[in-house]
Amino acid sequence: MSVIVPVEEIPEDSLKNLITAFVLREGTDYGEHEVALETKIQQVLAVIKRGDAQIVFSELEESFDIVSKADLQTMMSNDYQE
Repeated sequence: MSVIVPVEEIPEDSLKNLITAFVLREGTDYGEHEVALETKIQQVLAVIKRGDAQIVFSELEESFDIVSKADLQTMMSNDYQE
């Protein structure tokens, strides 16, 4: 089962570490120009605060992740079907 964790409940340092790990893991291509890591972190944080992505804790995997709103809906419906 997965649980949504409100961004306001995550300590600032932990949130930055989570987003940093996400950005580095994703290997996101930002086009022709290199984008600084701090800029990428701020962009992901803005998406989370806007509600287009959520922070989720997976009880099964005992880990946190950042997922898009669409992926979250799929995840949650799968959780309830199991």
